[in-house]
Amino acid sequence: MAKTARPRHSTPADTSVAVDAFMADLDHPHVDAVQRLRALVLGVDPTVAEGIKWNAPSWRTTEYFATTQLRATSGIGLVLHRGAKARALPDGGLAIDDLDGLLTWPSPDRALLAFANRDDIEARADAVQTLLRQWIAHV
Repeated sequence: MAKTARPRHSTPADTSVAVDAFMADLDHPHVDAVQRLRALVLGVDPTVAEGIKWNAPSWRTTEYFATTQLRATSGIGLVLHRGAKARALPDGGLAIDDLDGLLTWPSPDRALLAFANRDDIEARADAVQTLLRQWIAHV
């Protein structure tokens, strides 16, 4: 008997309801910053959806492209990636204009944004959304 393919991102974890539940239970000193980051990422484009991946709030269009980094308690991070599976980079790499120097690149297909707190996110909101729009184009 043929197995019916489930549509991508159709699990209970791939919903805003799952993120709401995660946030309600999150014990982190910067919960307010995570909530602000959540609103910021969702506001980038109407095609952005959220879910819980890698035990953290994450965002996607056709693939997940950003995941909150909650391990450090001195702030929060946002990991920009191109989904769970490795994919070939475009010729010349990822063309991201980081005019404010906010990105750290641990690998050619992954970048990190670090924030001290909610005020830090607020101060950089426009630049972060500009970076995210560019990143989404490569997902």
